[in-house]
Amino acid sequence: MTARAPLSPGPPGGGRTAPSLEVRGLAYAYPDGHQALFGVDLTVARGERVALLGPNGAGKTTLVLHLNGILTGGAGTVAVAGLPVAEENLAEIRRAVGIVFQDPDDQLFMPTVREDVAFGPAAAGVRGEALRSRVDRALERVGMAEYAERPPHHLSFGQRRRVAVATVLVMDPEILVLDEPSSNLDPAARRELADLVRELDVTLLMVTHDLPYALELCPRSVVLGEGVIAADGPTAALLSDTRLLRAHRLELPYGFDPGSVPAAPGRRT
Repeated sequence: MTARAPLSPGPPGGGRTAPSLEVRGLAYAYPDGHQALFGVDLTVARGERVALLGPNGAGKTTLVLHLNGILTGGAGTVAVAGLPVAEENLAEIRRAVGIVFQDPDDQLFMPTVREDVAFGPAAAGVRGEALRSRVDRALERVGMAEYAERPPHHLSFGQRRRVAVATVLVMDPEILVLDEPSSNLDPAARRELADLVRELDVTLLMVTHDLPYALELCPRSVVLGEGVIAADGPTAALLSDTRLLRAHRLELPYGFDPGSVPAAPGRRT
């Protein structure tokens, strides 16, 4: 696989030694006047796996859409591996921050799986054997190599989600953002995706309402509520705080004990 070129260095001390994500004082109001974020501060180290939790309307999507410059114009700053998310850096930032949306059909639109996975690097100018190698490697990483010539709409929902992950991994991102990755998956597909995620060597930000999934995959969780960070700490500790969960409309499955689940693997380097 041909690796993505390293991110351009940011300010002194930035670059690949900087945190994968650094958000400072991020505030944002939509054109209709709705204030979605009120000064969010968040740092995610390279290789960390962090779950972003919170009820609908808490500001999770607004925060995520700032990470690769889909939303701009608010107060505060966002930097990816030391590179500011700014107009002049958007091409590089959008290669570095890979977002896998909740519905894979939002990302799969080409006639075959191979063409979908090749779309991003081809648009970036990768051609020939280098492109084929990158696509093959990405499909192997998600266990979908044998489906390369299949139309995406002939695949199961879980398979399509894995292909959507491949369309992001092929760009060799600094940060992988998964939006509700376990939604609409049957138990087997849910487990298969978890196994896949555990093997990835990228920084992970997982937006989810599935608290057991967060506990299984992310040692650290951040609770976002009404546009501010309400809690940030070990996932098991946050999920054991019944007052915190109740205050932010987060619910564990009936009878689920966070203390009964082994801790998620720590930071990957």
